[in-house]
Amino acid sequence: MTSKVAIIMGSKSDLPSLKGAFETLRSFDIPFEARVLSAHRTPDAAADYAKTAEERGIRVLICAAGMAAHLAGVIAAHTILPVIGIPIASEPFNGLDALLAMVQMPPGIPVSTVTAGPAGAKNAALSAVAILALSDPVLSRKLKEFRAEQTRKVEEADAALQKELAGP
Repeated sequence: MTSKVAIIMGSKSDLPSLKGAFETLRSFDIPFEARVLSAHRTPDAAADYAKTAEERGIRVLICAAGMAAHLAGVIAAHTILPVIGIPIASEPFNGLDALLAMVQMPPGIPVSTVTAGPAGAKNAALSAVAILALSDPVLSRKLKEFRAEQTRKVEEADAALQKELAGP
């Protein structure tokens, strides 16, 4: 099956932060591929990958990188596909530099950005699901069911809390 989502990390050390994205995409049965490409150390390969993504069937690109985090911007500069950036926390600025690099893109080259780290990976995958669900009724139904299940779990947690607070 052709991958619909590409997850690109600037370094293999970013892999642990991306597990939630892999798990989320798998839970929605969305085929994906993952690569290690660097905006600075493999700039030609990163640009080529972005330029050929659409013809390979990719519909959304997720880019994770720490430090100055230009990966998402470089990828976005070479494709018209949606690009979602995940800032990865790293020293010395604990991800703030990555976040700022992603949210300060120049006009005309958008990068959507989620929160840093593992929560961001899951949210990036869910954003990709939402984009794909726009043209896939089955996926749209699955996403609605996912949201309803989240709501149900919170309601159950609140009911349990209220029962506990009420005491014996």
